[in-house]
Amino acid sequence: MFGTYLDAHDIRSLIKAMPVCPFPPMRDRAAWEKVEGGDREDLLALYGRLKDTPYPMLTATQFMAFVKTGSRKAYEDPYFLRRKKLIAAVMHMCLTGTDEALADVIDGVWTICEESSWVISAHNVNPFPGTVKPSQKPLPDVDDRYVDLFSAQTAMVLAYTCHLVGDALDAEAPVIKRRILSEIEKRVLTPFMTRDDFWWMGFIRRDLCNWTPWIISNILITASLVWHDPLRFAAMCDRACRMLDRWLAILPQDGGCDEGTAYYNMAGGSLMDCLELLESATDGQMTFWHVDKIRSILDFPLKTQLKNGWFVNFADCDAKPFLCGERLQTAGEKLGDSALAAMGVSLRGTPSQQIGDIPHFSRLLMRLFHPAAKAVPQQKAERDVWLPDLQLRVCERGGMILCAKGGHNAESHNHNDVGSFMLYVDGEPEIVDAGNMTYTAKTFAGERYTLFNTRSAYHNLPVIGGYEQQPGEAFRAKHVRRLEGGLALDIADAYPDGAALVRCERSMSLQDGALVVHDVIALQDERETAWVFMLRHQPETGHGFVKAGTVEILHDANLAARVEEIPVSDARMAKSFPGSLWRLILAAGAETAHDVTFTIRRADG
Repeated sequence: MFGTYLDAHDIRSLIKAMPVCPFPPMRDRAAWEKVEGGDREDLLALYGRLKDTPYPMLTATQFMAFVKTGSRKAYEDPYFLRRKKLIAAVMHMCLTGTDEALADVIDGVWTICEESSWVISAHNVNPFPGTVKPSQKPLPDVDDRYVDLFSAQTAMVLAYTCHLVGDALDAEAPVIKRRILSEIEKRVLTPFMTRDDFWWMGFIRRDLCNWTPWIISNILITASLVWHDPLRFAAMCDRACRMLDRWLAILPQDGGCDEGTAYYNMAGGSLMDCLELLESATDGQMTFWHVDKIRSILDFPLKTQLKNGWFVNFADCDAKPFLCGERLQTAGEKLGDSALAAMGVSLRGTPSQQIGDIPHFSRLLMRLFHPAAKAVPQQKAERDVWLPDLQLRVCERGGMILCAKGGHNAESHNHNDVGSFMLYVDGEPEIVDAGNMTYTAKTFAGERYTLFNTRSAYHNLPVIGGYEQQPGEAFRAKHVRRLEGGLALDIADAYPDGAALVRCERSMSLQDGALVVHDVIALQDERETAWVFMLRHQPETGHGFVKAGTVEILHDANLAARVEEIPVSDARMAKSFPGSLWRLILAAGAETAHDVTFTIRRADG
């Protein structure tokens, strides 16, 4: 898309001057005095909580913890706290017009510039054929600069620091800003322009993910703030656009994000950052809001939003993710989609929330200087979503919401979950996907599928002859078709040969006030089969039925019921599902064929 446009238009003639930053520097007191009172109090309170906390140490052993113990948090927690405190100190200076926080800004800048690498420990190796393993490179190599998500984001944080309070830094010591610009250039901008071997660029790997737009958006923002040569910036934009094309090429035409709704902030939201900057830099000549695929990518969260803060959460997605509401609001405004804009307004949150676990300075400034438009009341129609490329189905009938998927088991941030489903009743989860957990060394390595939340045996799926689904693109759904109120598909190919499956046809549909799940399984020989249901509430089993929360699962009385409690000890998962989840297993004896129906209705129905 971008490449086709640039082949027909000389980008050097489109970018005649550097784009103007939409956010005012500290010296523009009139602009900063207009910041809304609640937002001002929120950010000043944030600095108040952090000002007496010293910038934390970052040690070699903290960095090496990733390869020694598998911990990411040992290094990431202090790493991100440094950036969060720096942003809070810069905001204090801008909001108050004083130098009370100047020492904290200087210390933060200098501390970050002194880091051996801005790449986090989990990303220290550029993963493509022929590179070393993480265990062979436990510490960063200062002579081999890699660019990951957070080195690019750090460059953006420092670039905004220069833009906002650079005058105060120069008045204190001009070397400070010179140091910032030097480090940004050698660590991020020069490698981006001269290296082709970073996997996320799309030159050596096709299987791209949110890394591509996320890194590129931060690099474009950074260059727009620190460079002064339009020709050089035009060359960067051309290079960035051709990388974005490679990422767009692997996305489905329906705009679905197989990484899950939680990754919209980094994927679709970052794409929008790039689109806005390109539009600004070319004085409105490069605009792509009309492109169907772009529109579908940007409104994806509207399709996966459920109720009460819940979202469809297949893959590594939190059931209650934090979404950048301002980005959604802007997307709605750019697309002329009032429902998307209203959704964004409702999710704007506070400015300090934009720099939560992973401080994202640009999102804070966007939230601060883009007023919340008055939301247009939206008619609450029953949901009926079908994304045929992603093979995602979301439909609502009589207060029940079914979320079901097909797909394959090599999707980005994949869980082995082909044919799984979720059920929400009156806006609350009853049959769930456990979702995401805190990332460790196991999360994206060979041990990924030892984690319970990624395994099909802990999704709402059958376990056949003791076999569960396997990872890989070959393990996929076939004969997928949309049903009125649901989805039908054959998931036999998602299981390994050892399961001896001939077919495993599943249909799921909302009908007559209930969810009906019908499985027809044919096997090469007699196999026991067990059906798993992941429940939010502790179940009570009876003869041919199970009650859990607000639902009742009716089943063949010959199925033997067993219940396992799964205490939610992971902090990330506990944000969505505090307490425990419950794994219900309904087991059948060894047969060559199984034809079973589960009717899931309200417990009082």
